[in-house]
Amino acid sequence: MAEYQNIFTQVQVRAPAYAGVPLPRGSWQRSGQPFFAYWLGRIGDAQIGPIYLGWTGFASLLCGIVAIEIMGLNMLASVDWDPVQFVRQLPWLALEPPPPAYGLRIPPLNEGGWWLMAGFFLTLSILLWWARVYMRARALGMGTHVAWAFGSAIWLYLVLGFIRPLLMGSWGEAVPFGIFPHLDWTAAFSIRYGNLFYNPFHMLSIAFLYGSTLLFAMHGATILAVSRFGGEREIEQVVDRGTAAERAALFWRWTMGFNATMESIHRWAWWFAVLCPLTGGIGILLTGTVVDNWYLWAVKHGVAPSYPQVFPTVQDPAAMMGVAK
Repeated sequence: MAEYQNIFTQVQVRAPAYAGVPLPRGSWQRSGQPFFAYWLGRIGDAQIGPIYLGWTGFASLLCGIVAIEIMGLNMLASVDWDPVQFVRQLPWLALEPPPPAYGLRIPPLNEGGWWLMAGFFLTLSILLWWARVYMRARALGMGTHVAWAFGSAIWLYLVLGFIRPLLMGSWGEAVPFGIFPHLDWTAAFSIRYGNLFYNPFHMLSIAFLYGSTLLFAMHGATILAVSRFGGEREIEQVVDRGTAAERAALFWRWTMGFNATMESIHRWAWWFAVLCPLTGGIGILLTGTVVDNWYLWAVKHGVAPSYPQVFPTVQDPAAMMGVAK
């Protein structure tokens, strides 16, 4: 008799194509004939389609395409419309925000106007996709946990590109669009404000980042370890604990001193993941608006030691006695 097969085996579990539960009255119809992909079946469900977009999904994709097109054409123009150089230099190309001199005014297109336009359409696309996630969950009778987790990531995105620049009075405080340029912005931002690592909300964000990856890995590993006992049927074992739940709880108590339940581990992981961008956004929002130098803040509050005085104090020659005026 074959045991239950999981991701590490060669067996694919495939059911007939399923179009999904009936949709509420007034919904768009699902589109596309479902088909199966062998390689997707190696790691999960092999069925692709049918797809439901709805008006929010369609509008989101349309706005997203406009935003990406604006970014791409500006980057292509920056290399004199050379497609070879565009591909070669793509990781270093950027669409920059307006210079600080413009403040919150709308600048000319070539001096940040394109950045504002791309940001508008990209933000609209993201918010429409959030609405799609929320509405699809409600239509299927599901909880809206995925939508609110997505909303936490959107909060950080809005802080970086919209809310903090508004509070600082300049679009120039926002992040450029580009791969390496946005990483360079992050490094310069940290240096400018006295090392972001001393920001307590950044510390919390990193703790929740590493914590969520650890929790998800531990949970996934535990369920795989008890899958031969039916551990993948977690919902059943929330209310009717079987040998898989008992063994998993015993293992956690042995190795970590306490055990999450089949239900609570998902809340732990959800909260850790959601709090990562939530606390990160708070830390970014406070930077430059409330705290100008996080290292000096850390020294003042006993978080970091002050640098030792290695060299003698340098006196201002103009203040020394006997200097000719």
